[in-house]
Amino acid sequence: MSRLLAVLATALLAPVAFAAGPAFDGKAAMAHVERLVGFGPRPSGSPALARARAYIVQELKGAGARVSEQPFTVQTPDGAIRMVNVVGELPGRVPDVIVLGGHYDTKFFSTFAFLGANDGGSSSGLLLELARALGKRRREFTYWIVLFDGEEARREWSPTDGIYGSRHFVQSLVRDGRLTRVRAVVVVDMIGDRELDIRREAASTAWLTDVLWGSARRLGHQSQFLDEVLAVEDDHVPFLKAGIPSALVIDFNYGPYWHTPQDTLDKLSPTSLQIVGDVLLDALPAMEVLLRRGAGREGPR
Repeated sequence: MSRLLAVLATALLAPVAFAAGPAFDGKAAMAHVERLVGFGPRPSGSPALARARAYIVQELKGAGARVSEQPFTVQTPDGAIRMVNVVGELPGRVPDVIVLGGHYDTKFFSTFAFLGANDGGSSSGLLLELARALGKRRREFTYWIVLFDGEEARREWSPTDGIYGSRHFVQSLVRDGRLTRVRAVVVVDMIGDRELDIRREAASTAWLTDVLWGSARRLGHQSQFLDEVLAVEDDHVPFLKAGIPSALVIDFNYGPYWHTPQDTLDKLSPTSLQIVGDVLLDALPAMEVLLRRGAGREGPR
C-alpha cells in the first residue's frame, strides 16, 4: 500500500465514509483522565486499578458498548499478579474488527507515588471519549475499544517483563479463533502532553501510519504529527508479531516527567487530547475503505 494511495484515501474518502455523528470532545477526555488520576497510583493488581477499571466499565457501557473483562494471572519478577483487560465492543455492519487500544495501568514504584497522568491516564481518557463518539455513529466495521492491563514492566522492560495484557489478548484471540476477525490495530499512549510532538513509530505498519499522518496534515496538525521516525515497543507489538497491521501513536518526548512523580495533570492539555481524537476519528473511515480494498495481514513476524 503506497503512501500516496493512503493519503489520497484519507483526503478524499474520510469526510463521507462515516455518517454524521458527535465530534470528539477533548475536555470530556480530560475529565476522564482527571477522574482516573484521582484514584491514585494504579499499578497492576492494585485496589486503585480495580476502582479505575470499574469506572472504565461504567463509561464504556454508557457509550453503548458491549463490555467484557478478561482476567488472567501472569508471572512477573515480583511473583504472580492478577491482571484484567477490558474490552468495549461497538458492533458494525460487518464482523471485521478494528481495535483501538491503550493501557490503563501505571508503572509500579515503591519509592514514590506515581500518578501516571500522561502514561496510562491520557490513553484511557481518550479511548473512553472515542467510544462515546463512535458509539453514536453508523459503522461499517466493528470496533473493539481495548484497555490493556500490564503494559508497564514490573521492573525493567524486557521480552518477558511488560506488555502483559496485549500479549495475553493476542494469545487468547489465537486460541479461540477470533484473530482472523481483526483487520487493523491502533494503539495510543502518552498523548496528553501539553507540548505534543508525535513521531512515526518505526515498526508500525507503514500504510496505517500514512493514513493517520494524512489525516493530521489534512486537519492542519503537521506540527504535532512529525515525519521523524522513532522506535518504541508498546502494546501494538504482539499484534504486529501476529501479522495484524498495527500502528502506535505516542509522544515519547515527555521531557523529564516520564516515570517520575512529575507525571501529573498540570503537564497535560485537553487541546492535545482533542488533536489526537480528531485525527483518529478522521482517519478511521479511510482505514475502513483501504481494508475493504484489500489492505490486510502482512504475515506473522
